[in-house]
Amino acid sequence: MKKTYIIAEIGQAHDGSLGMAHAYIDAVAKTGANAIKFQTHIAAAESSIHEPFRVKFSKQDATRYEYWQRMEFSLEQWITLKTHCDEVGLDFISSPFSNAAVDLLEEIGVKLYKVGSGEVNNFLLLEKIANTGKPIIISSGMSSFEELDETVAFLKEKKCEFSILQCTTSYPTAPKQFGLNVIQELKERYQVSVGFSDHSSGIEAGIAAVTLGAEILEFHVVFDKEMFGPDAKSSLTFPETAQLVKAVRNIDEALNHPIDKKDNSQFSELKQIFEKSLAINKNLSKGHILTFNDLEAKKPKNYGILASKFQEVIGKKLIKEMKQWDFLNESDVS
Repeated sequence: MKKTYIIAEIGQAHDGSLGMAHAYIDAVAKTGANAIKFQTHIAAAESSIHEPFRVKFSKQDATRYEYWQRMEFSLEQWITLKTHCDEVGLDFISSPFSNAAVDLLEEIGVKLYKVGSGEVNNFLLLEKIANTGKPIIISSGMSSFEELDETVAFLKEKKCEFSILQCTTSYPTAPKQFGLNVIQELKERYQVSVGFSDHSSGIEAGIAAVTLGAEILEFHVVFDKEMFGPDAKSSLTFPETAQLVKAVRNIDEALNHPIDKKDNSQFSELKQIFEKSLAINKNLSKGHILTFNDLEAKKPKNYGILASKFQEVIGKKLIKEMKQWDFLNESDVS
């Protein structure tokens, strides 16, 4: 039975505030998502003062390095977040961006690891994660098939349980960039569970992806798209998230109940009501030769010749006088 695993990503939307991170947990729990995903940053381990400031959006961080520092939580703070997730029934997931972050997440008790698009060819990090024995989800946003081939071979050699997400690293993603075709291409190429990571700021891409076979759906969430942060405008609000989750659950149910168009027996009673019988549309005398213009189709079915058989009566002779709107039966013609 298909049940899409839905991940609501907070990423850096908490902006370094522990209270805001807890508020996001409560909000995500109300949407019906399966998991909430954070990012675990340890500035000293993952970055340096030489890192380019990728998006100059911050008025309070002089460098990218300082921004990552502001996104850090302590072990104790992370544990309170994980405990909160447990209390509200959400799986706690995070993307590590250093080996040190993996060590931290192991202490916290992360359920599985998400590898961001920029880390897919970071085999040092992949080795560290593989050694935990936890399931892995990798995003393919920046990777060609050739690069993914190497990563997949590495993970299979390590006997990892892993999934791949079709993802386009563009914020927000335009419809022509969705790459929905890649979902089946990934399934056929790697024979693993495949999902879709969305940055479109709308719900239609996620619905389409699930319909096309995505088993995992990930997207960013934010309280308001005007909030501060690099992903805010590429995120869904919580009303949108609830709408998407409901739609995905409905799509899952539909896909779990395929319709057999060879069997329409369940409609036999309705067909009796809505299908029609042939009738005469004007007064006609005995001996009249029937033409197409003499005929009408009226409900219900089986009170006259089936409307689908009208061609069989054209050119036949009436053996009696008939009144307008009388049903036409085999016994009325010769």
